[in-house]
Amino acid sequence: MKYLIVGLGNIGSEYEHTRHNIGFDTVDKLAENLSVSFDINKRYGAIAKGKIKNCQLVILKPFTYMNESGKAIRYWMQKDNITIDHLLVVVDDLALPFGTIRLRGKGSDAGHNGLKSIQELIHSQNYARLRFGIGNDFVKGGQVNYVLSRFTDEEQKAIGAKIEIAVDCIKSFCLEGLTAAMNRFNNK
Repeated sequence: MKYLIVGLGNIGSEYEHTRHNIGFDTVDKLAENLSVSFDINKRYGAIAKGKIKNCQLVILKPFTYMNESGKAIRYWMQKDNITIDHLLVVVDDLALPFGTIRLRGKGSDAGHNGLKSIQELIHSQNYARLRFGIGNDFVKGGQVNYVLSRFTDEEQKAIGAKIEIAVDCIKSFCLEGLTAAMNRFNNK
């Protein structure tokens, strides 16, 4: 069984380890956990390929910038013949408290430009997404600056453990399926 695991983020050193790039940070940890490296010379992004038991994982960090993430996802789904039920997108979420993760099998884009692009280009809302809470401690009109900011020192101390939980959730999704993974991880 083959899965496409996508971490959403933006390329460039100015975006590294920002709240908006928690998807990149999570799939980086997944690749490290599987002892695989990203090939940055692939079409539309960086790709790492690894295995968990009988599951083959294609791990993608799109280089299309957040607003055009759908291009990279559509391309790699078609190239590797991966069905929509084997797609999992890791995305930052302002509506969730910092460090909270929620796995869902479908849903709206909730105003997230990366999810909007995916939905438009794969013509469906019915794909799994692992929403990673980044908090929402910003003043009115400060959303863009907030999502592009780095975590506070206090949050930085906790983020590693939260990313590990997200990686375990991804593994569970591949090995046990969506429902089992949701039951195990949505209340952590």
